[in-house]
Order: sequence, then structure tokens, then C-alpha cells
Amino acid sequence: MSDKLKLELAEELGIGDIVRTEGFGPVSSRNCGNLVKKAIERAERLLEEQ
Repeated sequence: MSDKLKLELAEELGIGDIVRTEGFGPVSSRNCGNLVKKAIERAERLLEEQ
């Protein structure tokens, strides 16, 4: 997953500021899981469009 996509997803979850300033280290496990879930949903949506 590209850094750009990770940041976009973090922004959608409202944790973009934390990720930009401190990286993913301080992000909770729950939010990391939510990032993965959003990435999967986005990938599935792109596949359906093809």
C-alpha cells in the first residue's frame, strides 16, 4: 500500500494529523484495523468497477 493511500485513509478516519506528525506508531490497534478494512473496501470497489 502506498504512503499516499495510507495517509488518505488516515484522513478519512480522522487520524491524519497524528500520522503526519508522529507516524503510525502511536495509532491504536483499532484504528490500524480500521485502516486495513477501508483499504480492502476500496480495493473491492475498484475491482467491481472494472
